[in-house]
Amino acid sequence: MPSRDPPSQWTDPEYVSTVVGVLATGALIFYSSLTQSGPTVDEIAFVILAITVPTTVAYELARRFG
Repeated sequence: MPSRDPPSQWTDPEYVSTVVGVLATGALIFYSSLTQSGPTVDEIAFVILAITVPTTVAYELARRFG
C-alpha cells in the first residue's frame, strides 16, 4: 500500500521531476545503445549530471510556477 496519495495535479514538483528523470534516463540508455565502447569515468560523471541536473531544474520550475 502506498504511503501517500498520488499527486493531485500533473504540475506537482515531485511528479514533474520524476517524469523528467525517467525521460533523461531513457535518453541516456538509448544513446548508450548506439555506442560500442564501455563507460569511462568521464562518461559516468556525464550520466550522473545528465540525469540529476534536468531533474533538479524541473523540480524547481514546477515548485515555483506550479
